[in-house]
Amino acid sequence: MAMKFIGIGNDIVEIERISKAIGKNGFKERVFTSKEIAQIQEKGDKAESYAGRFSAKEAISKALGTGVRGFNLVDIEILNNSLGKPEVTLKGNLENKNDRFIVDISISHCKEYATAVAIIMEREVK
Repeated sequence: MAMKFIGIGNDIVEIERISKAIGKNGFKERVFTSKEIAQIQEKGDKAESYAGRFSAKEAISKALGTGVRGFNLVDIEILNNSLGKPEVTLKGNLENKNDRFIVDISISHCKEYATAVAIIMEREVK
């Protein structure tokens, strides 16, 4: 039985825009989980890391086909595994989709921009 394609999303964001936003009161806590913030801080607390994750969360919302409706960006947690690959865990209002969906993402950045692509597939049901 083949997996069912749910959606694909992409996003691009100016790193400078996110750099300014993370300096504002409450932005980090509204968008990123405490584990995400800790992991980014361990790796130098770089604006491009926040921007990449922000872009990935937006790409995931587009792949879901809803945009950011019915959940908050903090409900999407993105942590790098031991090899550096970003892995997604859905939380909060999206937690019920963890057993149903496989979410795969790719994040990249250059000096000015961060970009991400997300693909969502439905798990095989046996």
